[in-house]
Amino acid sequence: MAITAEQLETLLRESFPQGQITITDLAGDGNHYAAEVIDASFRGLNRVQQQRAVYAALKGKMDGSHGELHALALTTKAPD
Repeated sequence: MAITAEQLETLLRESFPQGQITITDLAGDGNHYAAEVIDASFRGLNRVQQQRAVYAALKGKMDGSHGELHALALTTKAPD
């Protein structure tokens, strides 16, 4: 089962309530998204740490071959 852009944003918003979150459905199939997450909690974290925080927020939706989300192009950063 695919995940909607709205469901993806809701998951991310739970962990990053003050963040700027932009979701783009890349293929129109609900399985290939791009997400940009800009959040103050990323300050002082390297890119890998930032992305791990985002993947943790997805609560297993990308885990294994049975995940609801197949691909996520991810951009993370702290606000300027």
